Amino acid sequence: MVAGPHRQGDDGSRLLASRDVGDLLEAATHHAGGELLRWQMDHIDAHPGHSTTATYAARVRWPYGERDELLGVSARIGPRTATDNRADIFADGDREVAVWLYPKDPDLPGLMRAAYPERMAELVNEYNLVGRPVSASQISLAMIGYRPRRRAVLRMDVANPAETFYVKVQRQKQFEEVLLRHNLLLEAGVPAPVVAAATPEHLLVLKELDGRSLARAIFDPTDPCTAEQLIEILDQMPASAAQLERRPPWTDAVAHYATMVEAAMPSQKSRLDWMVHQIEQGLVGIEPGNEPTHGDFHEGQVFVKDGRVSGILDIDTVGPGRRADDLACMIAHLSTVQRMNAEQAGRVHHLIRTWVPVFDTRVDPVELRLRAAAVIISLATGPYRGQEPSWEGETIAILDSAEALVRQVS
Repeated sequence: MVAGPHRQGDDGSRLLASRDVGDLLEAATHHAGGELLRWQMDHIDAHPGHSTTATYAARVRWPYGERDELLGVSARIGPRTATDNRADIFADGDREVAVWLYPKDPDLPGLMRAAYPERMAELVNEYNLVGRPVSASQISLAMIGYRPRRRAVLRMDVANPAETFYVKVQRQKQFEEVLLRHNLLLEAGVPAPVVAAATPEHLLVLKELDGRSLARAIFDPTDPCTAEQLIEILDQMPASAAQLERRPPWTDAVAHYATMVEAAMPSQKSRLDWMVHQIEQGLVGIEPGNEPTHGDFHEGQVFVKDGRVSGILDIDTVGPGRRADDLACMIAHLSTVQRMNAEQAGRVHHLIRTWVPVFDTRVDPVELRLRAAAVIISLATGPYRGQEPSWEGETIAILDSAEALVRQVS
């Protein structure tokens, strides 16, 4: 049994964000055969009125010694799901909470393979990824990103000689959809990552793109690429991509993300409500669009080389939409880069000033700014979810960027 507040309709966010969750973590660790020595929140995903998932960095004493662990916890309104049953279930009154020890993520079975060099060496050999046998000692794994119960991306370096792959760990439906999109774009000549292996555990192993990430190149003393080239890479996507399942643009969920931000920072409610109203009213009547779009187009998804775009990443969201959505996403992410020094900030602001006028010639400038503001509001959930040390200040700075764009056209 776990202690902690609970009431009808509670989505678990109060418990999982409080010190009371320590009782749950202690019980789960004891159940697994260990002793919880200390812990702190690592990441939290709150969906107000529905569910909450959080991870906690912990130090655990096991019979064989101490080690750092990552514990995951999910709470939701209503009964547990089928995949909840893959975790350990703990009860507190009428609440059931799913708990797991990384990498035993209940929705990402492939993580049990992707997290261990021994098992990834087996995969490399099974699929003959490098044309020679490799051992676990030649495999280095680094976590790039982990959204509990949603997805994970790891970098895999193979030594002697050095080769790099990226391993996407996905849920089954997502895995099938992403593999389809990779094949579709590659057949059309779009420089997306080549699929080296697709496994029954829903692992997608991708070859490294040529060049370097635009996320790093934005700080270079010379422009990494032009706005026209960014538009061109989007226009290269095949028309058949517009026949894929439509995914709602970020703008459609602006009220939802505003609610998430308000839950963490109630002091921002009034201006969030104003921005959401301005965005929704300003976009009334605009059709969903049927252009092939990336769906999450930002500097982290683009590779550049020799002053040109050399590749495009994370095509999970490719489908029909409006070009303004993609260009707005790029503006939003550039407008919210955190923890820059003065020189870096100057470079990024230069790119924004250079690229936005070009984007304005391709799409409606008012629509572009309102959609960019909506994406920024979605990004404002990031500092709290990632439990950044100064998440309140970073959140306010992000909201300032959104408000500035809305006021340009209001």
